[in-house]
Amino acid sequence: MKKRFETEVIHNSYQAEEHQGSLVPPLYQTSTFTFANAEQGENRFAGKEEGYIYSRLGNPTVKILEDRMATLENGEAALAFSSGMAAVSAVLMALTKTGDHILCSQGVYGCTFGLMELLKEKYGIEHDFSQMDSVETLGNVILSNTACIYIETPINPTMKLVDLEMVAKVAKQKGIPVVVDNTFCSPYLQTPLTLGCDVVIHSATKYISGHGDVIAGMAVGKKDFIGQVSKTTQKDIGGIISPFDAWLLLRGIKTLPVRMDRHSENAKHLFEYLKTHPKVDYIYYPGDPENKDYAIMKKQMKTPGGLISFSIKGTKETAQTFMNQLQLIKIAVSLGDAESLIQHPATMTHAVVPEEERRKMGIENTLLRLSVGLEAWEDIKEDLDQAFQNI
Repeated sequence: MKKRFETEVIHNSYQAEEHQGSLVPPLYQTSTFTFANAEQGENRFAGKEEGYIYSRLGNPTVKILEDRMATLENGEAALAFSSGMAAVSAVLMALTKTGDHILCSQGVYGCTFGLMELLKEKYGIEHDFSQMDSVETLGNVILSNTACIYIETPINPTMKLVDLEMVAKVAKQKGIPVVVDNTFCSPYLQTPLTLGCDVVIHSATKYISGHGDVIAGMAVGKKDFIGQVSKTTQKDIGGIISPFDAWLLLRGIKTLPVRMDRHSENAKHLFEYLKTHPKVDYIYYPGDPENKDYAIMKKQMKTPGGLISFSIKGTKETAQTFMNQLQLIKIAVSLGDAESLIQHPATMTHAVVPEEERRKMGIENTLLRLSVGLEAWEDIKEDLDQAFQNI
């Protein structure tokens, strides 16, 4: 019987009695596995017998993580990777070939943009960006050679939203798979597969881990597709997660619902503070009732999440001075950690994106992205307040 999310993150896909009664999933820190005899080795390599061969091809600790993530995202199967970008590149390479076209949401993570450029330059795989704000818009930008639709929602760092159900319906009519980077939400706040999308990707470094001590990625989808990625772009390119990192993710994911509730609640308080601050020019937050995407947030997200982007009145130097005045909030480019983190997208996460393209994405030189941590929100607010006083 399927349990509630808060229970699944702790118990799903693990039976203690199958592992010497260990309450915590064991760490199988091994590169290879022995065979009882030569015939068993032959049968496993031939796919005639289930069992582990080599940790690049499968590992018991990793398998527990993959099965748990598949359940949480309502998918049939999952694959764990050594980074979020390893997951993104493996999935996109599995879905495309020379001459194909990728349709992207209007704004993606800087390294994803870099990958798109690499695929274009080296392999002739084109890409375009779209607002994806209506059926009509999609109809005008989907090409005859569009091999997949790639979406971030909320988009990094402008927090713009894409109506996943609407895009999935259009894509399904044309037989085009939809890939969603769900990093900003985690499966606790949003489950794209239940809205008709085909593949979900995570930088598990972020909210899945939650503790700033792992680099990892996840891909979740149909069993046949995930199996295809496992046997090709993951196995042969080799972006394999280590058993120890998988073990750390299993530990971190147990507290995901509790952490996401706290991140979201803290962010709501800080949004209310920043929204009316005289030194804030504008603010991007999915939970803002004045945000044009507010209805989409209410439809497909449990809460608005723990990220806020806001623009400082002034110049790039004003924004950087503000960052340098912060004491509690750390300047760092990740998100989803217990610590509150702030970064300057134009010169950090999206520095690889040409300035003209950045501006089309809504990334101005005064824009900052705040990942709200688990500290007392009052302390975060006080740190922001004293920094504002010094610009």
